[in-house]
Amino acid sequence: MTPWIQRVVLTTVLIASAGQRGTAGQEYDADVIVYGATPGGFCAAIAAAREGAAVILLEPTDHVGAMTTGGLSHCDSNQMVRSTVMGLFDEWHTRVVKDYADRGLPAPYDPAVKDQSIWTFEPHVAMRVTRQMLEEAGVTTLTERPLKRVVKDGPRIRSLVAGNDRFRGRVFVDGTYEGDLMAAAGVDWTIGREGREEYGESLAGRQYPKAKMNVDGFDDEGALLPLVTTDDPGPDAAGDRHVMTYSFRLCLTEDPDNRAPLPEPARYDPARFEVVRRALQAGVPVGFDLYPLPGGKLDGNNSIGGQFSLGLVGGGDDWHAADEAGRQQIWEAHKQYTLEFFRFLTTDPAVPAEVRNRYARLGLCKDEFAGYGHFSPALYVRESRRMQGLYVISQKDVLDSPRKDDPIAVSSFPIDSHDCRRLALPDGGVINEGTIFPVRRGKSRQGYAYHVPYRAIAPKPEQCDNLLVPVALSCTHVGVSSLRIEGTWMILGQSAGVAAALTAETDAAVQALPYPKLRERLLAQGQVLELPDVSELPSATGSVAVETLPGIVLDDANARLTGEWGRSTNFQPHVGSGYVFSGRPGDATPGDGGATATFRFQAPQAGEYQFLMSYSAHETRAANVPVSVVSGSHKQEFAVDQTQPLPPGGQFRLVGAVRLEGGVETTVTVSNRQTVGFVIVDALQFLPKDQAASQPTPPSGEAGR
Repeated sequence: MTPWIQRVVLTTVLIASAGQRGTAGQEYDADVIVYGATPGGFCAAIAAAREGAAVILLEPTDHVGAMTTGGLSHCDSNQMVRSTVMGLFDEWHTRVVKDYADRGLPAPYDPAVKDQSIWTFEPHVAMRVTRQMLEEAGVTTLTERPLKRVVKDGPRIRSLVAGNDRFRGRVFVDGTYEGDLMAAAGVDWTIGREGREEYGESLAGRQYPKAKMNVDGFDDEGALLPLVTTDDPGPDAAGDRHVMTYSFRLCLTEDPDNRAPLPEPARYDPARFEVVRRALQAGVPVGFDLYPLPGGKLDGNNSIGGQFSLGLVGGGDDWHAADEAGRQQIWEAHKQYTLEFFRFLTTDPAVPAEVRNRYARLGLCKDEFAGYGHFSPALYVRESRRMQGLYVISQKDVLDSPRKDDPIAVSSFPIDSHDCRRLALPDGGVINEGTIFPVRRGKSRQGYAYHVPYRAIAPKPEQCDNLLVPVALSCTHVGVSSLRIEGTWMILGQSAGVAAALTAETDAAVQALPYPKLRERLLAQGQVLELPDVSELPSATGSVAVETLPGIVLDDANARLTGEWGRSTNFQPHVGSGYVFSGRPGDATPGDGGATATFRFQAPQAGEYQFLMSYSAHETRAANVPVSVVSGSHKQEFAVDQTQPLPPGGQFRLVGAVRLEGGVETTVTVSNRQTVGFVIVDALQFLPKDQAASQPTPPSGEAGR
């Protein structure tokens, strides 16, 4: 039977039985079975069907499209190199705009223009386009089919049971955010964050870029306040099993003709928000981001820079391991938090009146999510299981080594992570931990372009040889912090679907698919596989390796950061993979000291050292950067003028002489206290006095005091 005839027969049988979920024993066959109708999943199904395969798309919930149709309506592709995000992603957006034009409405954007304009759409339009594309491709889509078990013969999946039905296929694609099929098939995976040493990632481990809030995180009995997750910071460089916060993307409106009030939360307890109340009293702003959409609507999102927002910090840690009922409980807990937080924002006297009034004008949209009480059915699972396959994408692949021999996509979203934990500190204060503020090219505000190799979506062959994983793909936490975007998942899903269809033709292992054959079909389906000119390595023309430098060298990757810091590679050369900066363009407000970079080390021997600093000099830099060096009983303070250039041909500029004690911890702190302009931290260097004789005398005003 030809694939086309097989698909017609299969579709007819499945449509006839689509309402028979309650009956047991239904069995179906297909060339390709995709489990999970996320953006990566539905694009995999469409791509495989367009290659002539008979395709079944299974979705464990009753909602197709996950976040793309579930409220994430402010497309973040403006932070990507759009000319590389083509194929089904580009077609999907073109059809979204056509949907508006066909109804005589203004086009919300022009997908043919690959600039950094904002692309926005309404959820119901996204759903209509997604359903149309699936139907036109001949994909049989079945919802409410949670995975029950997987049947394997050696490394090969023979069938899976989803709902009450059995599905046999030649090749399977795991399109879930959680990697559920991958895990059930016995493929290696991980969860949470790696330690910094595991893959040599400066952004791994625990991250503290946000300012500490000067509030007490404990109640009168010494117990943690609600919404504070721990009082144990743990080692900064260590990994853990925490994931970035989950939330809903709310489709909201102020239009009284289309506004439906948010439901009242069950069991609202104002005491749950005591730590938020204390933060407000300390001057910490609270709320969530709002992005304008067509139709007079707004997309409400968790604020990555906020201290308290729509994200339930710590609430998603157990999502991956929960069964269907357990996930429903976690989903409900996030909805409960969302409704309670909204109630707090709009009614609590601690919230400033203008903030209360602003949010009180908002409601849900009557013309969205009608079957769900107008509340989004999709929880934003930003991160879950990650496969450990043939190749693991890490920070170096994004920033240092972007080219691969077997690319299936070009990804370019910035590395960024929302909060993972909220700590009550033993010495006082509360701090959110785990945020990675966007790592991107400075002027364009796009991320760095890099190849995603085919090996990253393929398991180890001895574990499974007919499964591809384009969403929960093989990467680190830092890697997924860049990969975790719908645009990337859509093109990865498309590539996985093409690969699955090609492999199904021969019944060979997915790992044995000849890359030239795959590449040919990817290009035929409109994929872009060449890195753009803007993808020059951030360190290609000017990275200085730490190990090549004399003395004690502390890269910015060794610093514990508090407050708001960004990362950049714009100025070269720099030490390591880049540098960090604090400050905002044109901001003349003196720094409050909340942004600090702290280094800790032990000198191998006591003595006099020359203290040097590497930074990118520029007129926009601060001229009075405070730096303190504390070693044993010795404390010295400096003010560094970062508008002053480094010596010709040099990587460091002399700050002054310091006395370091041997065998004790030395602490160096750089802060933004009373600074105006950018504070730059690239690297610090300590040279024994006899190695530093050739260094120039520090300028007047920068001697230790």
